[in-house]
Amino acid sequence: MEARAYLKNLQISPRKVRLVADMVRGLDIAEAQKVLAFNEKKSAPAILKLMNSAAANAVNNNNAEKNKLFIKTIMVDEGFTLKRWKPRAMGRATPILKRASRVTIIVANREGTKDRKPQSTKNVKSSKTEKKKAVKADFTKSASKKTKEKK
Repeated sequence: MEARAYLKNLQISPRKVRLVADMVRGLDIAEAQKVLAFNEKKSAPAILKLMNSAAANAVNNNNAEKNKLFIKTIMVDEGFTLKRWKPRAMGRATPILKRASRVTIIVANREGTKDRKPQSTKNVKSSKTEKKKAVKADFTKSASKKTKEKK
């Protein structure tokens, strides 16, 4: 089972919040709590509070065990933008955009989902080189057939 929690109107830029969200994506709740507790980013306490809320939702609403939960997805979207102006030289003004974020977190049981392991780059590269070798071998075979036909 999955449980969700939303954080709206966090007055931190989404770009900065995504740095913290990427660190905890896919981790168990206990590990993520440790990572967030010692992180010095401004958004870390807000994400920790949101993650604890999602875990509490899973425990209370879905009867899940807290020690088996992990962060399935965490999304950081752009919220509203406050537009301000800063005076500059010669009577000009430049805009200041104060961005806000919306964070959505989904926690799920570790047992109920199949974890997908990302492919290592070695496997991808080797499959590409194998394809190139196969294409090259086909090309040389077809070229040798054409030379035999000409003779």
